[in-house]
Amino acid sequence: MEFGVDLLLILFAVAAFAGMVDSIAGGGGLITIPALLWAGITPAQALATNKLQGSFGSLTSSINFIRKGYVDPRDMVLAIVLTFAGSALGTVLVQMLDASILLKILPALLILIALYFLFSPRVGDIDAHQVISKSVFAFTAGFGIGFYDGFFGPGTGSFFSIAFVALLGFNMTKATAHTKVLNFTSNFASLVMFIAGGEVVWMIGLVMAVGSLIGAQIGSHLVMKVGARLVRPLLVVTSIAISIKLIIDQYGSTISQYWDQMRVWIG
Repeated sequence: MEFGVDLLLILFAVAAFAGMVDSIAGGGGLITIPALLWAGITPAQALATNKLQGSFGSLTSSINFIRKGYVDPRDMVLAIVLTFAGSALGTVLVQMLDASILLKILPALLILIALYFLFSPRVGDIDAHQVISKSVFAFTAGFGIGFYDGFFGPGTGSFFSIAFVALLGFNMTKATAHTKVLNFTSNFASLVMFIAGGEVVWMIGLVMAVGSLIGAQIGSHLVMKVGARLVRPLLVVTSIAISIKLIIDQYGSTISQYWDQMRVWIG
């Protein structure tokens, strides 16, 4: 399949914007996956190619945070290993099982996350109380959210962020920095499985990867400069936006049918 220069330039711009948003609050896939489907590739190819371009963005953000001292990878080895394992397992299983049940419960979970970030007084620039050890966090949140990202994906960044804040007591900037490391881990693990299945569209993926890399550079610098004042509202908006998008995808046709019936009755 051949792709025109104009299409590749559009996807490059989309990936740059999504990379910036994703490095700040997560949810970049909400922007890139519809664009990939619009480009005419199959859903499986869209998911796989999105993991390719997303890996570049999350890697760039991770490197920036590590260089600035917000993350020490040596302190995250267990979480990285278990997140990788969870994501790889999820990616293998999603090719065998029906993931539609997650579509039904995910909007409610994301709205709860948005409400938590909106109203919790703990979510700010200051570390709070740690609830569990980092080892327990790795086995629960690391493996569990990694599995979810490999199996389905939308909202992974939000889930990691709330886990770091609520369970380890991290401030927003620190939580975002650590989220990017585990987000890259889960993206990369899932990408490896998709490559094995031959689903990646390399031309599109590599062009978008460059855009994602540029966007992630901008976004991660903004997080370090502005902190919770930027991350907290964007996490709220992103979580709600993903929820609305999923609800429309699931129930849009049903709502449209009911609306048409009502217009007939009224008319």
